[in-house]
Amino acid sequence: SANNTPLKLDIWYPRDSQNPTPTLVYMHGGGWIFGSKEGAVYQFLPYLERGWRVVNVEYRMAGNSLAPGSVEDTRCALRWIYRNALQYKFDTSKIVLTGHSAGGHLSLITGMLPDGTPLDNRCYADAKYGDVPIKVAAIVNWYGISDVNDLIQGPNLKNYAVMWMGSMPNAADVARSVSPLTYVRKDLPPIISIHGDKDDVVPYQHATRLHDALTKAGDINKLVTVKGGGHGMFAQSDYVMAFEEIWKFLKENKVIQ
Repeated sequence: SANNTPLKLDIWYPRDSQNPTPTLVYMHGGGWIFGSKEGAVYQFLPYLERGWRVVNVEYRMAGNSLAPGSVEDTRCALRWIYRNALQYKFDTSKIVLTGHSAGGHLSLITGMLPDGTPLDNRCYADAKYGDVPIKVAAIVNWYGISDVNDLIQGPNLKNYAVMWMGSMPNAADVARSVSPLTYVRKDLPPIISIHGDKDDVVPYQHATRLHDALTKAGDINKLVTVKGGGHGMFAQSDYVMAFEEIWKFLKENKVIQ
């Protein structure tokens, strides 16, 4: 619970599977202001078809809690997964974070944050797992935000980002603290981004700037550009192409065989 709000997650798993499997952690989109985990189930069907487990995460949105509430919740969910891996047969060496739009941002920031930031302070402390470094196997970022400050002022201002920040006087500092670009450094998990070059909701340069920064830092990453693609709702052929790139990327980085 946070801000008097009980937060839940759903676990999807192959009924007859007795062994640990690769596990997808999914975070829904909606600009941090709307959406639900229940409305995003079709997004992770390709992973279920491959026998993965999926953890579908709920988090607080702007109408309930301003930034950085969403990030606090997804970080706590990731720690919950590590604490409960034995019971639910999550293979902690093959945990992949993903999401679309704001969910893409949350998958990035959740996997890129170093241990020990204040954004973990709300998480349940555990004697066994409290000090265990949490590093995911990969991040699959579908057109996520990489620089929140870019969206709360200037030519790329977006109402959804302004609503997430509200009227807090230190909005620029908070936005920086929840921006994936802030945490680019050597030895991050492999990251693959899929982004349309005509996206008018999350500018395409959020993907190119992240790609360039990760490459400069020496991190394994790939940018898959959907030519003429907007904010999701790509052509079927583009989704097929994107997932072919995802499976290839995960195989190259030993998440799948």
